[in-house]
Amino acid sequence: MDAPGPPAFDLPRLVAAARLVHPFPSLLDGAVVALIALVAGGSPPLALVLGASMTCLQFCIGAVNDIVDAPFDEGIRSGKPIPDGIVSPRRARVVAAAAAVIGLVLALVGGPGLVLLALVGLGIGLAYDLLAKGTTLSWLPFAIGVPLLPLYGWYGATGDVPGLFLVVVPAAANAGTALAISNTIVDMERDEEAGNRSIALALGAGRASGVVLVLHLVVAFLAVATTLALGAPTGWTLAVLVSTLVPLGGAVLGIAAAAREATGLRELAFEVQAVGTGLLAVAWLCALSASQAAAGV
Repeated sequence: MDAPGPPAFDLPRLVAAARLVHPFPSLLDGAVVALIALVAGGSPPLALVLGASMTCLQFCIGAVNDIVDAPFDEGIRSGKPIPDGIVSPRRARVVAAAAAVIGLVLALVGGPGLVLLALVGLGIGLAYDLLAKGTTLSWLPFAIGVPLLPLYGWYGATGDVPGLFLVVVPAAANAGTALAISNTIVDMERDEEAGNRSIALALGAGRASGVVLVLHLVVAFLAVATTLALGAPTGWTLAVLVSTLVPLGGAVLGIAAAAREATGLRELAFEVQAVGTGLLAVAWLCALSASQAAAGV
């Protein structure tokens, strides 16, 4: 009798296991950080390390999120690796710890200040997982945490934070709040079934979607107004204008999805808003940097 061969490579199972670290938002955050580092003048290798650092920190936050949710997900939610038996709680804890350590070690490339910023970001993410998620304050960690992305990329590349961040940070806080509310709209039915509270459940899908649109409009106004006021080059001004349309379009799609009670469409609306917000952040910082360079600042 032939000896049994090695187990076959199970790609679907591997993909399902990768959901533990929430790859879409984690990789998106890492890409935004890397692009902003390049905009700030960092070298491609440095930008890559900074992006990888943020991605690993987000992997940790995502894994802890699933670890905390696992007892409540049994029999309620499908498609998550721990309750589905694809990843054990022990292995999930190992993944979370390893991702945190790697993220912090990579942050050393930016010096002690960046490591401190990494610890702050990690702490905000874990506070969401352990305290804020499932409450009406679940938007608050997003409002505080999203502004850290441009700060992380810029400070990591330059060791400095320019004055233009006095406008960028409040706008990012608005964008973070919008994304947080949009995310709770996606999970409304599952949160209600699990007995969780959220701002979307408190407001209702329609009103919550309206708030999301207003918040994105505020961000778009700040981006366009500062770009025009500082006299950014025409190309970058157009890039900012076009970039504002993506999250706004996602917000309008979210309103339509809320009216139809279409969960899949709500998730797509959130993803469009998340990608669009990242594109807007990069285009806006490029425009502001170009305007300062033209002015000789």
